[in-house]
Amino acid sequence: MLGLTAQEAKDYARDGYIIRKGLLSQDEVADFRDHARKQLEAEKASGAIMAKGDKEGKTTLLKMWTKAEDDKYGLLARDERMVGLAEGAVGKPIYLYSHKMTMKQPHEGGAWEWHQDFGYWYNYGCLAPDMMSIYIALDKATRENGCLQVLKATHKLGRLNHIRENDQTNVEQEHLEAALKRFEHIYVEMEAGDALVFDGNLLHRSDANRSDTYRWGYICSYNAVENAPFKKVREYGNFDEMKKVPAGSFRKAS
Repeated sequence: MLGLTAQEAKDYARDGYIIRKGLLSQDEVADFRDHARKQLEAEKASGAIMAKGDKEGKTTLLKMWTKAEDDKYGLLARDERMVGLAEGAVGKPIYLYSHKMTMKQPHEGGAWEWHQDFGYWYNYGCLAPDMMSIYIALDKATRENGCLQVLKATHKLGRLNHIRENDQTNVEQEHLEAALKRFEHIYVEMEAGDALVFDGNLLHRSDANRSDTYRWGYICSYNAVENAPFKKVREYGNFDEMKKVPAGSFRKAS
């Protein structure tokens, strides 16, 4: 199934997210994860990986790409399964807004505070919330290693005000406290290969990785073509025609 099923579309509209179990096979996950782990940890050693801090001083490693090249990362971002889910969620012609790897190393990976992705995408020139993301778990994600958390159905609140704190952009505390009282708090535990498809206005966060396991995730964000930024604030996110590729094409790339 390339797009959202009828039930998934209903759930996505109601809750602001769905989980597609086993979007990638175990062989596909291993191929992608092993390649990424080797390459990105080598880049970390050379100082080429960003580190985002939390309030405790723990850091999450981050790698972002500005274009979807014909490498494993760019090909997975344009995989027809990913694109089908994104098209079903947005409901309009789309393009790849950004793709990145978040890397929570054992005992080191930091927390991300509550935020909406559209809370800062709006400041980057995107007028409408016709945007969403797909998070693919590359390792088993649990409460102990800092899995994603969501406040169910908070996408219906619209864009909330955000402020800059430490290295992060977070929702303002007053509205967050009210939302925490009114909406169901879900820990999104996932197996490697599962995909979380979520709305750009869904409130989400994650805790620090306090386990001895890795918690890496690959995140692809998509935007409606008609909603391309009206100004260039970042090197990524600006409209570039997306060329969809057959499922699993990334496995052929080195």
